Amino acid sequence: MAVPPQPLSNRNKKHFLGVPAPLGYVAGVGRGATGFTTRSDIGPARDANDVSDDRHAPPAAKRPKKSEEEEKEEEEDLNDSNYDDFNGYGGSLFSKDPYDKDDAEADAIYEAIDKRMDEKRKEYREKRLREELERYRQERPKIQQQFSDLKRDLAGVSEDEWKTVPEVGDVRNKKQRNPRAEKFTPLPDSLLSRNLGGEATNSIDPNSGLASMVPGASTPGMLTPTGDMDLRKIGQARNTLMNVKLSQVSDSVTGQTVVDPKGYLTDLQSMIPTYGGDINDIKKARLLLKSVRETNPNHPPAWIASARLEEVTGKVQAARNLIMKGCEVNHQSEDLWLEAARLNPADTAKAVIAQAARHIPTSVRIWIKAADLEEETKAKRRVFRKALEHIPNSVRLWKAAVEIENPEDARILLSRAVECCPSAVELWLALARLETYENARKVLNKARENIPTDKQIWTTAAKLEEANGNHPMVEKIIERAITSLSSNGVEINREQWFKEAIESEKGGHIHCCRAIVRSIITCGVEPEDQKHTWMEDAEHCVNQGAFECARTVYNIALQAFPGKKSIWLRAAYLEKNHGTRESLENLLQRAVAHCPKSEVLWLMGAKSKWLAGDVPAARGILSLAFQANPNSEEIWLAAVKLESENKEYERARRLLAKARGSAPTPRVMMKSAKLEWSLNDLNGALQLLDDALKVFPDYPKLWMMIGQIHEQRMDMSKAFDAYNSGIKKCPNSIPLWLLLSHLEEKRGLLIKARSVLEKARLKNPKNDVLWLEAIRVEVRAGMRDMAHAMMAKALQECPQSGILWAESIFMEPRPQRKTKSVDALKKCEHDPHVLLAVSKLFWSERKIGKCREWFQRTLKIEPDLGDSWAFWYRFEQLHGTKEQQEEVKQRCLAAEPHHGELWCSVSKLIENVGLNTEQTLKAVAKEVAIPV
Repeated sequence: MAVPPQPLSNRNKKHFLGVPAPLGYVAGVGRGATGFTTRSDIGPARDANDVSDDRHAPPAAKRPKKSEEEEKEEEEDLNDSNYDDFNGYGGSLFSKDPYDKDDAEADAIYEAIDKRMDEKRKEYREKRLREELERYRQERPKIQQQFSDLKRDLAGVSEDEWKTVPEVGDVRNKKQRNPRAEKFTPLPDSLLSRNLGGEATNSIDPNSGLASMVPGASTPGMLTPTGDMDLRKIGQARNTLMNVKLSQVSDSVTGQTVVDPKGYLTDLQSMIPTYGGDINDIKKARLLLKSVRETNPNHPPAWIASARLEEVTGKVQAARNLIMKGCEVNHQSEDLWLEAARLNPADTAKAVIAQAARHIPTSVRIWIKAADLEEETKAKRRVFRKALEHIPNSVRLWKAAVEIENPEDARILLSRAVECCPSAVELWLALARLETYENARKVLNKARENIPTDKQIWTTAAKLEEANGNHPMVEKIIERAITSLSSNGVEINREQWFKEAIESEKGGHIHCCRAIVRSIITCGVEPEDQKHTWMEDAEHCVNQGAFECARTVYNIALQAFPGKKSIWLRAAYLEKNHGTRESLENLLQRAVAHCPKSEVLWLMGAKSKWLAGDVPAARGILSLAFQANPNSEEIWLAAVKLESENKEYERARRLLAKARGSAPTPRVMMKSAKLEWSLNDLNGALQLLDDALKVFPDYPKLWMMIGQIHEQRMDMSKAFDAYNSGIKKCPNSIPLWLLLSHLEEKRGLLIKARSVLEKARLKNPKNDVLWLEAIRVEVRAGMRDMAHAMMAKALQECPQSGILWAESIFMEPRPQRKTKSVDALKKCEHDPHVLLAVSKLFWSERKIGKCREWFQRTLKIEPDLGDSWAFWYRFEQLHGTKEQQEEVKQRCLAAEPHHGELWCSVSKLIENVGLNTEQTLKAVAKEVAIPV
């Protein structure tokens, strides 16, 4: 019989469609799919021999318990085949014997030995286990690991290749693939409000919007409300109900509510116990503390801890009951009574403290707590006086009692206090302050008799004499103090006495501080160490702001070492920074009398007179300096500068001519040429420079000036010749190389400029200034890539160069600048150029406060860097107030900066010769480029 042909649809149908999946089947497991693996599929989805990763470890199988009969029947195998020479029998020979204490002790010893041996082998065992696991993973990798290289290759697949990958077909039938969602139609509010109870209706309201959807249909079962529903009215009713509840707790007399409606919930929240721990912990702690209390009821900390536990959990009343019970048991513990007073309200606490005072009348803390609980001053006084009846020798109680009295009553109390507590220095001193001058002297004398070993009484007596104008007695009292204390066995500590002198100066007792310094300065100092020790003392006093103490130290040092120029200079700088002009000039007059060969002292005196506007006096000082130092270059140049600053150019020329005759130094020759140059006599300047070069051919500044004058005349070839000749004579002069490079760049010969700088680096290796100029040449030429490469080389050769790191910060793009600045600060933490660059970085980011802070940090490290002052001044002009600008300017005038690339480029210009510091600051600030 022929088999009828199958229909076409059945022929193409896959054999597994409609058949349930086999047990443990996971779709796509062959190609590494794990996204839809469930807990029940984890077992079959892995290889049987694979190492489990313990995330879904199967529960350990329970061993079936043996019945008692089987255990009885089971006998130990004592056959020879079950015996081993090392381990003995496989079973236990004595398992049926009773297990006593000796067996337990032996087992414990063996267990400890096994544990110790296991600890020794633990590290090796774990290492071996890791190695075996790693080796196993290499031999039998997971499916996911096998395809990891292919997954990494997917990163190189292009978008077009992705699009050509065929989609995985979904073989489910259409109904399963596209389940039709149930459709719901939202009902309007009008229908809900109309059908919320009441009568039944079988028709749809035509206004509801349902009539058009279901024409002719009826709606049975809906109920009609008896009235309209208004949600807004429900909200108003709720607010009304809350108002009624709040009004119930209102004050019936004044009509004001005692509950804050806004903070109602907050107040309720605050009533909840703040402890957020586990309730089981509280129960355990409560049980433990109860055991402690019952075991040792006379242990106060147990009662306090129990009460605080109840307080933390919100049971304040239970805490009060506990602490009061503890007070009954331990009525001699002041800690318990004080804790009880803390836990109870104010009224109850007063009664508790009164009871405590009856039990422990000699406790100072209880009496002070009793006074604190009183609100009226009169009641406090009564408490303190009652306390002093019981404890008359308590200094703390006397001090507390005196503090609340008026001065007259306090004086009476203190007179009684020093009788009861004769060794309390504070009470004696307080009484002396309240007494009159004569009575205070008597009080201090009595205090010295009672306490002969305290220096504070002596210093107070000295201050008392100074305050009443008896200055000669101050020195005598301090000298007696040192003698008396030494005789009474008190060690004379220089540091403590200097500290006392500094405090005296800060308190306005100048004579007292001078007397202390004079009396103490030689104590414990060997003669050969005096100068060094005294200078350290003076520096310490200056750092503490005690300038009068430092001045006294310097005066004593100058009396002992009048010929030491360094001491005179230190004293002069102290007067210059913290003294008056008159005191400085008086000191310098004494200084030059003792050190006439010291040029610096003469020049400081002349400058002080000149700054005060007394030019004739300054000339007089310099003439005296000439007599003491006839051929001094510094004094000649100072005299020339004095005349130049006062526009006396003819006198300056005559002085320079004399100087060239008597002291023909390179600086004198250079200053002579510069004066002619500044007066626009270029030929005269060139003539002087030519004469100077015949005598001093290796002085680089002369060659520089010749080249710059030729540049000013636009005679580039002569300038080039001058710089070239200078480099041959002075190959180590960096400014000469830079000027030659600039000249070549001006002439448009970039390759020659590079060649000059490369030659300079060969002659002067590891020079950061030359590297910096080479980098800037590339930046100006637009070769930023080459500039970055050169910067990398430069930082390798000069890793600690601040100017290179500062330049590198702003060569980076904005996002990388902060990272670069961190690297720069690690390499050059205290370099002012790096700190200035960080300040400019904050400026570019408009972080005003941080920028100002970093400017201050920069100038604290190097106040002589003029660029920092110019940038800060420009910053304050843009972002600060007038007061801040003035403060920066005044600080700059005090520092008198002379260095800095931008500062020197402006101040050294020949047209700016003669500008003072303020004018230079403003000129340089105009040239400052705002960082971006």
